[in-house]
Amino acid sequence: MTRIAVAGAIGRMGKALIQEITASEGVELGAGSVLPDSSLIGADAGEVAGVGKLGVALVSDLNTVLNDFDILIDFTSPEATMAHLAMCAQHGKGIVVGTTGLTADNREALKQAGDKTRVVFEMNMSVGVNVLLNLVKQTAATLGDDYDIEIVEAHHRHKVDAPSGTALRLGEAAAEGVGRNLYDVAIYGREGQTGARDRQTIGFATIRAGDVVGDHTVIFATEGERVEITHKASSRQTFAKGAVRAAKWLQGKENGFYDMRAVLDL
Repeated sequence: MTRIAVAGAIGRMGKALIQEITASEGVELGAGSVLPDSSLIGADAGEVAGVGKLGVALVSDLNTVLNDFDILIDFTSPEATMAHLAMCAQHGKGIVVGTTGLTADNREALKQAGDKTRVVFEMNMSVGVNVLLNLVKQTAATLGDDYDIEIVEAHHRHKVDAPSGTALRLGEAAAEGVGRNLYDVAIYGREGQTGARDRQTIGFATIRAGDVVGDHTVIFATEGERVEITHKASSRQTFAKGAVRAAKWLQGKENGFYDMRAVLDL
């Protein structure tokens, strides 16, 4: 039985994770954390998530319950994730990270932590999205430089980063397929007299509205035709399913840095 801790247990993703852990075989909730000023410290994590009493009291500091979990799942904020990463590396706890808005330095720290513990990091834990990443790379490689590449993403009004981490991963996959470095060719917005499109660029368009969970479309367009590859998430539960699957997979693995394609054997 893999014991999982959930950081940010009373947030939208935290509750979805607890629900998924409760519904899944081979795992159990070992711990859940909240912010230090939360009025729910000491409350039962299961009751807060709407799945009934689990006998797991919410804490403000996971260092106080290290003996209660094997793997931590973190979908919080970059600052909190880096603190949790240091804790897990120090104490040999596995960690699954789905936090968005991480900097290049944050991502490098995740890779380096793989020397001390087991780390899974992915900007989108959805199984479908990770299949999509492979399709996008293969499509870009097949179509080649004759096709313009554009990525359109939509999320709910509360999302704080743009473009989404998933859109960036799709951009990386497309760029890899055509032998480019995304961060040399990415265009994150257009306004005014921009001139004709540079064929080498990869463009991003961002929508923030309502309660959209997450839509992503990669467009490959040339004279006379276009190919569109789309993924639409209708529930956060799809991300929770992927994260719990990753946690189960990570248990017993050797120290290292992994992504969801490793988890799914893609």
